[in-house]
Amino acid sequence: MPIVVELITDANCQDQQDLQKIYRDAPAWLFEPFGDATQLIAQCLEEGSLIAARFNDRLLGAARLQRHQKAWRLSHLCVRSVTRRRGVAERLVSEARRMAALNGAELHLLAPAGHLQAQALATKLGLMLVQD
Repeated sequence: MPIVVELITDANCQDQQDLQKIYRDAPAWLFEPFGDATQLIAQCLEEGSLIAARFNDRLLGAARLQRHQKAWRLSHLCVRSVTRRRGVAERLVSEARRMAALNGAELHLLAPAGHLQAQALATKLGLMLVQD
């Protein structure tokens, strides 16, 4: 069964639990400007900017996808720790890039300044890194 990437607008109870598990092991800097995972998830659901990777009806990874006219910004990308290194992040980014292109926009990776992990990910995935 393939990994399906979707915009999450209404998270059911299982989705909420999965999202908490995804962000449980995330570094603190990933939540900026939010205080924690709960605030991040709530804000993304409210603004309709939560994109997630689903496999066998479970969410494995998620990110915030802010859609602007010329450039979409992907941020707060995280994959559940037990699922890392299996292509989930690449699938999320690939689908976000495809969605942006269909809307005539480029996809950029948004990350706080000075984080080597974000710089390495942007380079690996061929994305422009935009720092806030």
